[in-house]
Amino acid sequence: MEEAPAQSGAFAFEVELWPHQSLTGTGFVWVIGIAFGLACIPLVGLLGTVVFMAILPFAMISVGGLWWSLQRNWRDRDIHETFAMTRDRARLVRIDPDGRRRDWEANPYWLRVERHEKVGQVEHYLTLGGGPRKVEIGAFLTPAERRDLERRLLTALGRVKSLPRD
Repeated sequence: MEEAPAQSGAFAFEVELWPHQSLTGTGFVWVIGIAFGLACIPLVGLLGTVVFMAILPFAMISVGGLWWSLQRNWRDRDIHETFAMTRDRARLVRIDPDGRRRDWEANPYWLRVERHEKVGQVEHYLTLGGGPRKVEIGAFLTPAERRDLERRLLTALGRVKSLPRD
């Protein structure tokens, strides 16, 4: 007899979350190239003058600052969350930008999904309760994505709670 997915330990629900990354590698090259080109336009008229050497460092610092800020933004948005739920266990794993891994587990029977209208600048802030502590989930998502995630989590939680117990 073949085991049903709920009895085999297979995930009843799993979702992976990460921030939207709108700037691709090619886009990064274009942005830096355009910024460099725009910074050089005023310098063309100053070629051969003393003022050219006075302005050049500031133009290159502005392009370097843009480079650094875009790289920093990419690093700061390198977050990955995975939420998986079986009949017996709900688990949230978060990988932070610095590579640190944080795990959270709870029994789905006691799991609560809570939406807070506004916490700081974050609208429709989602938390999971029922484990050793309350944790946030999907704080980097848009408000509409968090509402959709809440709906999906509640639906999956209802399905898991309705599965027969051994």
